[in-house]
Amino acid sequence: MRTRTVATLVSVLVATCSATLSSAQASSSAPVPARASAQAPPPATSHAPAGDTAYQPAFSSVYQAESATVFHGTVDFDHPGFTGAGFVNSTNETGAYVDFTVTAPSAGAATLDLRYANGTTADRPGSVTVDAKAAATPGFAPTAAWDHWADARIAVTLGAGVHHIRVTSTNTGGLPNLDALTVADLPGTDWSDAMVDSTMRRYTPATIGGWSYPVALYLMGQYQVAQRTTDPVRRAALIAYIQAWADRFVDSSGHISIAFDTLDSMMPGQVMIALYRETGQVKYRLAAQQIHDRLIPSGGYPTTPDGGFWHGDSADRANQLWSDGTFMADPFMAQYGKYIGDSARSFDIATEQLVVYASHLQQPNGLMRHAYDASRSASWADPSTGLAPEYWCRAVGWYGIAATEILDLIPADHPRRAQLVSIVRNLVRGMAAYQDPSTGRWFQVVDKGDSAGNWTETSCSAMFTQTVDTAVKRGYVSAAAYGSTVTAGVRGELNRIWLHDDGLTYLTGISVGTNVADYSYYIDRPQATNDFHGLGAFLYFAEETRP
Repeated sequence: MRTRTVATLVSVLVATCSATLSSAQASSSAPVPARASAQAPPPATSHAPAGDTAYQPAFSSVYQAESATVFHGTVDFDHPGFTGAGFVNSTNETGAYVDFTVTAPSAGAATLDLRYANGTTADRPGSVTVDAKAAATPGFAPTAAWDHWADARIAVTLGAGVHHIRVTSTNTGGLPNLDALTVADLPGTDWSDAMVDSTMRRYTPATIGGWSYPVALYLMGQYQVAQRTTDPVRRAALIAYIQAWADRFVDSSGHISIAFDTLDSMMPGQVMIALYRETGQVKYRLAAQQIHDRLIPSGGYPTTPDGGFWHGDSADRANQLWSDGTFMADPFMAQYGKYIGDSARSFDIATEQLVVYASHLQQPNGLMRHAYDASRSASWADPSTGLAPEYWCRAVGWYGIAATEILDLIPADHPRRAQLVSIVRNLVRGMAAYQDPSTGRWFQVVDKGDSAGNWTETSCSAMFTQTVDTAVKRGYVSAAAYGSTVTAGVRGELNRIWLHDDGLTYLTGISVGTNVADYSYYIDRPQATNDFHGLGAFLYFAEETRP
């Protein structure tokens, strides 16, 4: 993954961001069947952003439990990992409580984040009140050990001023060990952390989904969260979750029983590289090598006459280059070159694919058409140019994320760097030109925002914002010209994530998987909640734009 750098000006612009497929080879374009992750949007009682208005500056305050008022409990220090000077160990009885005095600088929706540990095998429920009024009754589920700390998040509304937040035991087992309470307004919420916690509560590594790029996209987002996590126990837990998923598919000899006949099936190879970096286990290197060797010339993966990888080795994908495919294969190859080996050839393949794809797909407006058919035989292909008729937003976003990451991975003197930077500059120009001025997001069909039925889509808006932000930070484009694009994009994306009263995050307005087609097809695609395309894109966006 890329190494984040922080430009002072842009960090100000994006400061608000601090805050299943079960089939083995699901296509980036195939319709996605209904699954457990596509929950309905949360009901009206959820604490969601109030429309598409700009957030106020974020606040986030931490209150240590040992400094709160404690009724029937002690301040202890015998389990490592706590913050501050200790934690509160309540008496095992109903009615024991910890009462925090907190100050909200302004009125509005807020998140209460209780850091706790529960080394038993049963929930230790407690009631949470705000100024003596009931707010929630979190279960405080087991955390496997007393030195394993977790977070319980509660959505509330606070007025400006001083409040009493009380957590009271509701059974004879008492409360879990309480370490601290973090109070944040919505933009001050660490949305990456909250989304990862929510997804891990919704799914186990066995139920999150099969070998597919949407699941792997999410897991690579979780890996980025783990990379910047300073708590070693939590970091280990995030990595262990990813590893448990991967071990469903990789045997002890490093073999994966997948044909690798589509670019989509290659993308989870990034997880193998990440795990090799983390664990050093040879089986993950060999698993990554299996995919790498399919993409080198001797591997036999089919290409167009000018060398572009087909989207899939099948009759309905033959001779076709989809913008989606750049993300599915190219960052994997660049990561392989950076972290495993065969760097010259791996970098050459990754950069060549970006250039070949752009030579066909990038148009004078800077954007990428969804696809190109070298044979001109596909039903959607223009008989003269071979191009698809529309600019589907997530396809454009895939290219932007792939290109900016690969530029981070290849050497500074790589012979294709200047050409790739030029492609990214043109892409950023096109993205900025079509940003919706009222929401800060981008439309499902990018250049037709005024057309009937079009709608702003969440996953591509995350990708576009990240692409522009990265281009500004790396100096490919100027902050003066594109900083406002980032600011509006961050606002628009954060307006799509909700914290429900159940303590879980909900990300809305995500297009399900999509084929290459016409305008009416794209705008009629279902808009899902918590679809992995959106969850993964959000994590990439939130981690890269983090100041």
